[in-house]
Amino acid sequence: MNVEFINPFLSSLINVLATMAQTELTPGKPKVKQGEVAQGDVSGLIGMVGPQTKGSFSITFEKDLALAIMERMLGERPDGINEDVTDMVGEITNMVTGGAKNLLGEKGYEFDMATPIVVSGPGHTITHLCDGPKIIMPFTSPDGNANIEVSFDKLKAS
Repeated sequence: MNVEFINPFLSSLINVLATMAQTELTPGKPKVKQGEVAQGDVSGLIGMVGPQTKGSFSITFEKDLALAIMERMLGERPDGINEDVTDMVGEITNMVTGGAKNLLGEKGYEFDMATPIVVSGPGHTITHLCDGPKIIMPFTSPDGNANIEVSFDKLKAS
């Protein structure tokens, strides 16, 4: 997969969390993900379809990081992952994908975004509905870890 597709999601995530939740993430090394089990406790997943390709993006947070982000955004820390936390993860998924969409649009790649879905719980799965490899990018922070996954079908000539 072309890093030209991955980097807009990385920079958008870092920007959204720094701006909205005063949270700094340190990116790790990307790799191809095998299987569908999420590497965290709560995940947002969004599909993208455009004339050149279709794909999906997900972000998964460990519980402690999700709760810390919630506390920074709203001023109170929930006891656990609840409906407010899952709503927040859906909004972050939307914001990150929207930011990446703008960056990719500047390079001539257009796509429409679906409504994100959020899944939580130990051992939950993320199913990307496209044929390309799933690239997973880990992030660390003092509050916990996050992972993003990006997967696109092969590009069609435009």
